[in-house]
Amino acid sequence: MNRLTREQMAARVAQDIPEGSVVNLGIGLPTKVANYLPEGREILLHSENGVIGMGPAPEPGAEDPDLINAGKQPVTLLDGGAYFHHADSFGMMRGGHLDICVLGAFQVSRTGDLANWHTGAPDAIPAVGGAMDLAIGAKSVYVLMDLLTREGESKLVERCTYPLTGVACVTRVYTDLAVFELKEGRVILLDDVSGSGIQELSRLTGLELVEAA
Repeated sequence: MNRLTREQMAARVAQDIPEGSVVNLGIGLPTKVANYLPEGREILLHSENGVIGMGPAPEPGAEDPDLINAGKQPVTLLDGGAYFHHADSFGMMRGGHLDICVLGAFQVSRTGDLANWHTGAPDAIPAVGGAMDLAIGAKSVYVLMDLLTREGESKLVERCTYPLTGVACVTRVYTDLAVFELKEGRVILLDDVSGSGIQELSRLTGLELVEAA
């Protein structure tokens, strides 16, 4: 069974972001997407701490400590980019001005419910951040995550068992084994990058999967 690396997963998402999109990349793995956006495709990257027009990560030694993303990672700023008060940034998020956000997740349900801020464990540190605002404010929500936990349990599930971030908000799920679209309660297999086939992926997830038309 083939598995994508984290870099390949980020590149897979990047290739599906269309020209002219305004995109927010969530903390963690989603930030890697910035490094793989197709050259020549105009895409505006937004960060909830108040940056728009971000470029790829800076070269070692070229970091600017005053120019960071929401995960406190150093970023670059493309020509025409800007930074501003985070209240204005959240206004962009809540006002429906983002075309796509890319978020990590603990679980995503068949109907597009998202759980990505808390596992519910007593010793876990909750991390709401701006995920709830992004989940309801972006026109499309892409989730980037491993399909299985370390214990082999699917993170794409019938119903989330962790506290929800948003309800019926996820559009697509990009994983190390496959890409799925969630539409009208159906889980549509867009890309079997594992090469294992729809029946095996259905067994792994415990869900009925539908072939893309």
